[in-house]
Amino acid sequence: MALLGNGDEIGDNLTVERLLGEGAFAEVYRVRHRHLGRQALKLFKKVASLEETDGMLDEARLLSALGHPNIVRVFDANTVRTPRGLRGFFTMEYVAGGSLERLAAVHRPSVPTDLVAEVMEQIANGLAAAHGQDPPIVHRDITLANILVGYDGTGMRVRVSDFGLAKRANPFTQLASAQGTYAFMAPEVLRDQGYSCASDVWSVGTVAYWLLTNHFPYHDGGRFPSWYSVARFRQAPLPPSRYNDDVDAELDRIVLATLEVDSVNRPVTAQALADALRERREAGGGSAAPSPVTPAPGSPPPPPTRQAERLAEKALALSRVPGQLPRAADLMEEAVNLSRYLRDLYLHKLVLWRRGVMM
Repeated sequence: MALLGNGDEIGDNLTVERLLGEGAFAEVYRVRHRHLGRQALKLFKKVASLEETDGMLDEARLLSALGHPNIVRVFDANTVRTPRGLRGFFTMEYVAGGSLERLAAVHRPSVPTDLVAEVMEQIANGLAAAHGQDPPIVHRDITLANILVGYDGTGMRVRVSDFGLAKRANPFTQLASAQGTYAFMAPEVLRDQGYSCASDVWSVGTVAYWLLTNHFPYHDGGRFPSWYSVARFRQAPLPPSRYNDDVDAELDRIVLATLEVDSVNRPVTAQALADALRERREAGGGSAAPSPVTPAPGSPPPPPTRQAERLAEKALALSRVPGQLPRAADLMEEAVNLSRYLRDLYLHKLVLWRRGVMM
């Protein structure tokens, strides 16, 4: 049972609209700020004091101050009384489209190659801002669930979330997350040799490999793989192109470089990874960004679910109401991230709405 309900008031300014999702560590809600509009609220299931909540957010607040477009902004932190006692929370930028988990589900079995390359480059750009701090800030928990995908007036915008939380989270809690955090952990981390910028690079590569192939690299082949075991790293992973014919040789090389077992052989920071991806794109290996008007390649997309259809219908109706274009764009963002068919049909319209242009 969720700790908060629709309509609950938090302090003087926040009202809970609905539960967006949860893991073993926290629940995430969409809330409305009285003056600032929609935000996302992450409510910790175990953290019960403002001091502890504040301590978890030091790095996230520092990175928010940079205003990087590929890092989720954090706004505030506080505590709220729930049926199970006092719980800490923080509010952050609301991204209507959801996480990479949703994007992967819509495009299963594999996400289009140029879309994956753009996601990977934007993640790397956000992490580069963190790795460039003195001392570097390492994320430590890059997973599908911690990467949010939205759209602005230029097209798709990827945001990295949850900075500073992973290192303080209980390792058993991490193991219980949607895909299993251990599946994204670099070998040196599993060997208790510590995190580094190169460890984040490994996690980005794992995310990309999954999106391109619907497989994890270094999978031991078992039905219940031992993600925490380093024995699985003895055999090199297959290139993504072995699963997906659309993956070019350069993207194969870049992804496999991020997955080198010895960290000294990987791109040393996210900036090095971002540079490699940009060079591939500029050399013609991929478009600057997935076009909002070009349908995804491959077989025709399946018809949208009724939920996605309802969101799109409501968005189209709201877009004709004066002053409701931002809300219409949020609803359409949810719809296009739930349905590849609706993405092909309406993404160009969504991008224009984000610019304030009504068609």
